Amino acid sequence: MANGLYVHSEIGPLQKVCLHRPGEELLNLTPDDLERLLFDDIPFLEVAQAEHDKFAELLRGEGVEVLYLEKLVAEALDAAGTREEFTNQWLDESGLRGHSTRAAVKEFMDSIEDTQAFVEKCIAGIRKNEIDLPHSNGSLSAIVDDQDAVTDLLIDPMPNTYFTRDPFAIVGKGVNLNHMYSVTRNRETIFGKYIFRDHPEYNDAPLWYRRDSAYHTEGGDVLNLNAHTLAIGISQRTQASAIDTLARNMFWGDKGSEIDTIYAFNIPASRAFMHLDTVFTQIDVDKFTIHPGIMGTLQVFKITKGATDGELSIEEMNDTLEHILAKALGLDAVKLIKCGAGDPVAAAREQWNDGSNTLCVAPGKICVYQRNTVTNDVLYKEGLDLLVVPSAELSRGRGGPRCMSMPFARADI
Repeated sequence: MANGLYVHSEIGPLQKVCLHRPGEELLNLTPDDLERLLFDDIPFLEVAQAEHDKFAELLRGEGVEVLYLEKLVAEALDAAGTREEFTNQWLDESGLRGHSTRAAVKEFMDSIEDTQAFVEKCIAGIRKNEIDLPHSNGSLSAIVDDQDAVTDLLIDPMPNTYFTRDPFAIVGKGVNLNHMYSVTRNRETIFGKYIFRDHPEYNDAPLWYRRDSAYHTEGGDVLNLNAHTLAIGISQRTQASAIDTLARNMFWGDKGSEIDTIYAFNIPASRAFMHLDTVFTQIDVDKFTIHPGIMGTLQVFKITKGATDGELSIEEMNDTLEHILAKALGLDAVKLIKCGAGDPVAAAREQWNDGSNTLCVAPGKICVYQRNTVTNDVLYKEGLDLLVVPSAELSRGRGGPRCMSMPFARADI
């Protein structure tokens, strides 16, 4: 692990993982802003933090080193002396308008001496009453500033940050630094930029994708099947053109990706099928949890190198998920375990609470949400070892244990 990154599967014993403990960004969620900020409800912060702490405790109990996003960013900025550059870019992407208001916000942010507290404030957002806003005093820009500041929030929070799976994805020894689907979440990828450029442990990681690329893609659509094989969802959040770009960078880049085959799964563009990992996740060498709605024939594209440099060979496969996954893994067969035990009511309810979105800590040992009792009972009966995460509040963000984690290192199987 020359750069500290090493992820060649979804199930190899987890060694190092990146999380973000929910913070004051959840206190800056209001009912009027929920849709824009991609939330369906407002979690109770105190309970959400206790649940997240239990999640981290369960992982540490399995020997996993837990890294926190906000600390990694702070370490990167301090090591490289790039806090000023980061601040200006964060302001550029904040949506804040008006020179005078921007200057007041920058002065406020610069006054936060501790770099980790500064990063946490970037995530939390800024309310109007926290800043001494300028008055017009005959200045047109200050008048515009005042007009821009009529809402309670000057800068939106980033409430989705505790879903560390999506802004970037570790593949092998490198990183997909994503261009995300929504403006509100794309701001989160700025943290990845500075970690993988400036952090002493990760600053030589190759980038298989860049946040300034033209097409959007997200980490929840990326599953590492083995060292040479990747599964990616063509979904509401990941465009086919992004997969083209990603494939070319992996196949012909100068950074030495080991990936030589990509399976692109065309899944419905809907909230229920938001990412590939809301459809299925791998939980053992030959077992997957799945959303029952994905059963039947799928359209999948197998992508390999073409005859000439830069040319992709694309083979369309129309087959069942079971057969495609078995072929991709080189197995005779795989077992698909249905969310909600296949019962349509239980499946719909527990899929809403991410019953198929599990985090594998080692083959056959997985983190699951406590509230998905029907699915969990089936998993127990199938011989899986469950690490049960309390989930009354964390689940309100519509993401499960896999969504809340980005592995930095896994041991080989």
